[in-house]
Amino acid sequence: MNRILLADDHEIMRSGLKLFINTLVPHSIIDEAWDGDSAMQLIKKGEYRLIVLDVNMPGTDSFGLVSNVISIRPDASILMFSMNAEEVYAKRYLQLGAKGYISKTASSAELGNAINAVLNNGRYIGPVLSQLLTEEALGTKAANNPFTRLSTREFEIVQHIINGESLTAICNTLCLQPSTVGTYKHRIYEKLNCKNIIDVNRLARIYNVIPQE
Repeated sequence: MNRILLADDHEIMRSGLKLFINTLVPHSIIDEAWDGDSAMQLIKKGEYRLIVLDVNMPGTDSFGLVSNVISIRPDASILMFSMNAEEVYAKRYLQLGAKGYISKTASSAELGNAINAVLNNGRYIGPVLSQLLTEEALGTKAANNPFTRLSTREFEIVQHIINGESLTAICNTLCLQPSTVGTYKHRIYEKLNCKNIIDVNRLARIYNVIPQE
């Protein structure tokens, strides 16, 4: 019996996914979570053959969530499910241990392929990322996206900055000291060649890294 966890803050999205997976993988046991805390509570209680995680859930650091899941369930099969640009986000989650990344705009056939691949202990890389990786390997694509210069932690903080969160909120979410976040912000501005948050937001819009619901 396949046990599957769906973590998404939108109930209608979870309902649609649940219906789709029940058709694709009959007789599955499907649990639901709506944020990082509710997901971790369920993951600590038992193992899942597949964990589908929304990238953007309120009060949830999705990078930290993936790291925490892998730390207690090293063999976890995580499929990231997001509206965020695949070419900007996917590699970072795969490097943290996720087994796949699929866009919420993907066709039902592609979603089915992703779910089947991860359920069968494989990995799923979508066509956009696959093309990007091929071009990088062949040296035919210049690394012109400045956000690729950021470390995973720096990229996490950029997302919170773009969302307009206060220093206190960022510190609480990421469990960091204000001085540490301040140091990261300085590095971010330096690497992006930005002077302030307005510059960061402008650059984020240009390169499509604004977190999407």
